[in-house]
Amino acid sequence: MSRAITLIILVALSAFLAGRASAEISRETAMRAAIHPVANSVAMDAWLHRVPATRDFPPDFADTLKGEAPAFMIEASTSPGCLPCADVWAKLGMFRAHYGWRVATLSREDAMLRSGRLGLPWVGDPVVWVRPIADPNRTIPIAVGTDLLPNLARNIYLATKMLTGVRAAVGVRAMSKFTGIVGMPASSSRR
Repeated sequence: MSRAITLIILVALSAFLAGRASAEISRETAMRAAIHPVANSVAMDAWLHRVPATRDFPPDFADTLKGEAPAFMIEASTSPGCLPCADVWAKLGMFRAHYGWRVATLSREDAMLRSGRLGLPWVGDPVVWVRPIADPNRTIPIAVGTDLLPNLARNIYLATKMLTGVRAAVGVRAMSKFTGIVGMPASSSRR
């Protein structure tokens, strides 16, 4: 009888420890799977080709984005030599030209502080935020890494809706798929 109990305890303990080990591995694996530092345009384009593009938009999409342009702005971090930064800035420029939104640079320090306040790990540039022009403390991240223009527009739309009163759970679920395509960290050998 005691041998059977000992065996049950050992099986339960090994299952418990295996579950804990796999949880730790899966967090590390998830972080690696979510962040894609790129050093050249070929790598960036390869990752961008894997990103599904938003194809369906609500009927009020364009009217909302054009109508809310005077009240909101987009801020994005950047760093020298960051290809995903250049890519996202080009797309934000197209968005600005089409919808009339103000787009501004956000310092890396401010981007890191904002990320920290929301409990987001800092993974690199670019990070893109939407906020009311009149309130720099009400910010919503809309991209971590570069993304496709339709996805950026969707996230800007959802952030606008959230900041004007749509229940947060709707927007948060819809914006949870950041690409994580970021610039390579600066090499310590650079001077």
